[in-house]
Amino acid sequence: MSRVVCFGELLLRMGAPGNELLLQSPRLDVHAGGAEANVGVSLAHFGHDVAMASTVADNPLGAHALGELRRHGVDTRGVRLQADGRMGLYFLTTGAVQRASEVVYDRADSAFALSTAADYDWPTLLQGADWLHLSGVSPALGADVAQATLAAARAARAQGVKVSFDGNFRPKLWQRWGGDAKAILRELFAQADIVFADYRDIEVVLGQPFAQEDVVARVEAAAAAAFAAFPQLQWMACTQRQALSVDHHALGALLIGRDGTRAQAPVRQLQGIIDRIGGGDAFAAGILHGIMRGFDADATVRFGLAAGGLKHSIPGDFNPVSEADVLALVGEERFDVRR
Repeated sequence: MSRVVCFGELLLRMGAPGNELLLQSPRLDVHAGGAEANVGVSLAHFGHDVAMASTVADNPLGAHALGELRRHGVDTRGVRLQADGRMGLYFLTTGAVQRASEVVYDRADSAFALSTAADYDWPTLLQGADWLHLSGVSPALGADVAQATLAAARAARAQGVKVSFDGNFRPKLWQRWGGDAKAILRELFAQADIVFADYRDIEVVLGQPFAQEDVVARVEAAAAAAFAAFPQLQWMACTQRQALSVDHHALGALLIGRDGTRAQAPVRQLQGIIDRIGGGDAFAAGILHGIMRGFDADATVRFGLAAGGLKHSIPGDFNPVSEADVLALVGEERFDVRR
């Protein structure tokens, strides 16, 4: 198994109970989360040695988020505590029937968003690591944390640590501070060994459109352009989602390698969705696990899609399932009680 360091913001999610509207009743369900932390929790449950690097508020909210990570087997010693800081929050209304889910963010000027590159000792934080996982959410939060994310990626490359990067393009976050998303994301892509991105992310980074009629053809063309632009890049993976209704999605996945490898997982029909938040992170963790474990490309993309599919059945941001749970779905797809 591998040693993985995840760098990003820890958030607290405040969700309306069940399918209620936000504050329809005076209650909120609380879950810890965050794109990079979600990946870390999944990898820890798959058996990897996972550590989180971040900054949280030095108060009961930050303590709760760290406690949740530790409960799932993630090492939190690399997380800074910021006195007088605040936790990033988001509020979720889960949709139903023809009403879509809705997220309201409250994360401006959080302890993590105000952190700087000087706050993180990367030679120490990355000691013994095989992989560093990052996402495009972090640099979108502000100029200082964008430089901190770039510093993490550069340090990993300098220390021989492989870099996993999830594009996670968030235009509203970039627009809030006028950040140069194209330039910053382009450098992060250049440091990565694997990116979780589809053709739309590559359009942003490379500034060129992919107008093929078929969505898979667009992804394949984008992957070819990314491999040409970024010599370090070895893999590109993404899902293809068709939302048939709020709680019925069709989800497929594609994994493309620099060497011409192309693996596509059969589409899964996800009916009766409980919670799709974190599904992409669960997919990314599944792909990373397959690569770290030496699965072939077909087995890796099937494992990743099954992991992402399972997340849709679990409330909260985290996907606390084992390798055996995912393999059982990949191999059997049985839905009766396992005894």
